[in-house]
Amino acid sequence: MYAKIENNIVVKVNSSLASFSKAAPAWDAAQRAANGIYEVVYDSSNKKDERFYNNGAETLTFANDVVTATYAPATGKALDDVNAVDEDGAALLDEDGVQVVTLGLKSVEKKQIKNQAAGLLQGTDWYVIRNAEAGTAIPTEVSTFRTGVRTKSGAMETAIDGAASVEALEALFTYTNSGTDAEPNYTRPLGEFPKL
Repeated sequence: MYAKIENNIVVKVNSSLASFSKAAPAWDAAQRAANGIYEVVYDSSNKKDERFYNNGAETLTFANDVVTATYAPATGKALDDVNAVDEDGAALLDEDGVQVVTLGLKSVEKKQIKNQAAGLLQGTDWYVIRNAEAGTAIPTEVSTFRTGVRTKSGAMETAIDGAASVEALEALFTYTNSGTDAEPNYTRPLGEFPKL
């Protein structure tokens, strides 16, 4: 990203140097600076994972021949579901007169876990169908796998429900290396689904 500076103020930002001048892509840093064009340096110290947080507004400043983009502090998204309201604070209803609910992080993440579990089970559903229709036994390893997926899904959802803050919820999904650089072992507190 590049910024055009005039009178020490950022007047234009673009990812393409050509948007400032047809000759700009061929200029070196000194030539760009002579024409008031600087590469933007990002300070992402306040930026957080958008899955869990709403990041603050970006601000561009120019000082000491450097254009810096900084962010206002991020705020955590709502953990729990909330009833939607209109601009007057009245309940927002759908076309059937049912309260519209904005899903919180916990509901969103649990839905994703359920979808992952369903996707894992889908590949072995035919064993269950064959068993129901023809009485053919389900192989033990398949039954064990399917039970393990459902059990793990329930445990993950319970852990998500137990998160008392956005930070605690994010931590459940954060991978850390409990091994070495040579032999890494990345795990997360939420754990993983079993494999067949």
